[in-house]
Parts: sequence; C-alpha cells; structure tokens
Amino acid sequence: APSPAKRGRVGVGVFLLFLLLSPAAFAAIGDPAERLPDPVQEERARDIGRELRCLVCQNHSIEDSDADLARDLRRIVRERIAVGADRDQVIRFVHERYGDFVLLRPPLRGSTLLLWSMPFIAAGGGVLAILLQRRRRLAPAAVAPLTDAERQRLADIEGRPRA
Repeated sequence: APSPAKRGRVGVGVFLLFLLLSPAAFAAIGDPAERLPDPVQEERARDIGRELRCLVCQNHSIEDSDADLARDLRRIVRERIAVGADRDQVIRFVHERYGDFVLLRPPLRGSTLLLWSMPFIAAGGGVLAILLQRRRRLAPAAVAPLTDAERQRLADIEGRPRA
C-alpha cells in the first residue's frame, strides 16, 4: 500500500492534470473578431481594459473577464480608440457612464475615502485583535483567596508551625 505522503502527491498531481485539461484553461478572453486590426491600438485598448473593473466579476479587469458586460465594455473601449480617442478620453467616457466603481483605481475623494482606507482599517483591526488576544492570554487568572483549611494544609507542606 502506498504511503499517505505518496497518495497525497498523486492526488495533487491528478488535480493539477484536471485543472490543466479543463476548458477554462483553453478559454481565450475576447473574440479575435473584436480585436482592432492595428496592433498598437489593440495594445492601447488592452492597457485601458486592465484599468477598468468588470462590474459582474468585480475583482477582475474587463480584459480578464469573460462576462457579457465585460465583453460589451471591451467593445466600447475599442470603438472609442478606433475613432481616435486617447486613454484619458476613453476612461472618462466609461467612468461617466458607470461611475467610480468601474475604475480599478478609483480617484481619492470624499466618496471613495472609505474604499481607500479599508486596507488600513482591516490591518489595524487585525493588529488590535492580536493585541487583545495576547493581553487576555497574559492576564493572570482571578484566584479566590485560600480557605482556612487550605492555609493549614499549605503550612503543613511548607513545614511551618500551625497558626
């Protein structure tokens, strides 16, 4: 019988094989027909698309998402570039229609301050939780005073005369 370690390695190998052979591994984001014929314009479109959030996936750019809405946004970006819009004009065009949430790096202002501060708030909360846990662990346990019988027993053990 194979050892547990060897079975674990075989299991990981089988998992990786299935992962590599899955259809998702071969899925190409974006239809070649959607690409711009000019490679320079296509590269600009991809760079812009990497700055725009997929509103469905939320943690992917529109270039990394295969959602229908992301596909539509990629098409809009490419249409704007094809008519001669520069990077800022394309981003402004999409931003005006979808708001701050469509930007992977939203501007720093009052309405997005909480969004920008969340990593620091989360880290501070984590540090605070660790400190409170350590403090609780280091705090001495509440000890009830010894009874007369316990004091007498302690005196006997220590060899002191009885009170």
